Amino acid sequence: MTTWIRIACIAATLTVGTSPTRAAEPASIEEMRDGITGKHPATYYQLAASLMSAGRQDEAVFWFYAGQLRYRVHLSCIDAEKQKDEAPLFGALSESVGRPINEYAFGDPPALAATLQKVLDWDAEAENGFTSKTDCAAVLEANRKGLADVRQSVIDGADMIRAERTKNGLPNR
Repeated sequence: MTTWIRIACIAATLTVGTSPTRAAEPASIEEMRDGITGKHPATYYQLAASLMSAGRQDEAVFWFYAGQLRYRVHLSCIDAEKQKDEAPLFGALSESVGRPINEYAFGDPPALAATLQKVLDWDAEAENGFTSKTDCAAVLEANRKGLADVRQSVIDGADMIRAERTKNGLPNR
């Protein structure tokens, strides 16, 4: 199966509505969030995009970064052939969903740092029914450290982030 067909198949699993006489309807925010720890990491991105569209930006930031962490771990724990197939979806979602969320999130570096800590705390406690935390322990720890490093960079660079945003005409909160 080609990469793009697999991406389409994965994307198709992110909607609900199984009636053969009508197109699948997008999953609601509640449907996406329900049992999310057992769902493909792309679902976290879809949830984040839906929350952003609903004006629930702070929740969107949380689920975007939770999804990014889980997706990075997933990609590092699958075989090279599957990785080759899924990496383009990860990249496309990170760009299309991540750009507006990051534009919002970096407007308040302290809030972003706090959210990243909440993601790390949640991930430590929440099961991962899609990618085994046990089988992928080393990869998980490396990715959690990476997110913790991003958090620290946001804290350390808060003034620079604000100045760059001002220079680029972006609002700071």
